Amino acid sequence: MAMTTAAVGGEAASSGSGTLSEIYQNSKRLLLKTRDGLERLERLEYMSSSLPSSSSSSLGSSPDLFEAVKSDITQIHSLCSNMDHLWRSIPAKSQRDLWKRKVEQVAEEVDSLKDSLDKYFLRNQRRIQEAQERAQLLGQANGESSHILRIFDDEAQAMQSVRSSSRMLDEAYATGVAILSKYSEQRDHLKRAQRKALDVLNRLGLSNSVLRLIERRNRVDRWIKYTGMTITIVIVIMFWRWTS
Repeated sequence: MAMTTAAVGGEAASSGSGTLSEIYQNSKRLLLKTRDGLERLERLEYMSSSLPSSSSSSLGSSPDLFEAVKSDITQIHSLCSNMDHLWRSIPAKSQRDLWKRKVEQVAEEVDSLKDSLDKYFLRNQRRIQEAQERAQLLGQANGESSHILRIFDDEAQAMQSVRSSSRMLDEAYATGVAILSKYSEQRDHLKRAQRKALDVLNRLGLSNSVLRLIERRNRVDRWIKYTGMTITIVIVIMFWRWTS
């Protein structure tokens, strides 16, 4: 019921721009439009700051949108001024209080949007100034840039030479370690071969002793055989002469 009464009061209070309700609805639409435009500007600002190769200022890349948002805020302020005049002319106190709160809410929202837009403008102005200072410094450094680049090139070459020398020393050290490791392995192989040769020689020495012993035994056996044959022949001859 209060809302209906307020609406009636809003319709009754009017100016050349329309009734209080019409101006209020127009201001709400402009608030939505302004908020959307400001969000688009902030997205452009974020994209601009994320890409080093892009423009140094998002304001410079979207002047039309900035001006449109600024114009909408100015228009909302004007509507708030009209609504402030209109709600004061409403006779009923309850209706005046209701419209006062509505108009104050619109005014607070537009003030907040204006504050955000001002901060956005200051950030972009600061970025423009920093970009200009960088360009000025680069322009002043052009006369010395070749000398500085030459110094950097000399230092880079020196560092590259040091890195190359260090890499060569590392490779030489690794090669030496590998050679020493091979020598160690070969030494172990030679030691094992030496031990095997000594074992073989020892076995050969024992075998030679056994062969010499067998040879002496064979000679003794031959003498025994020959002696036995001689004795047998003598005995046979003696027996044959004795029987004859």
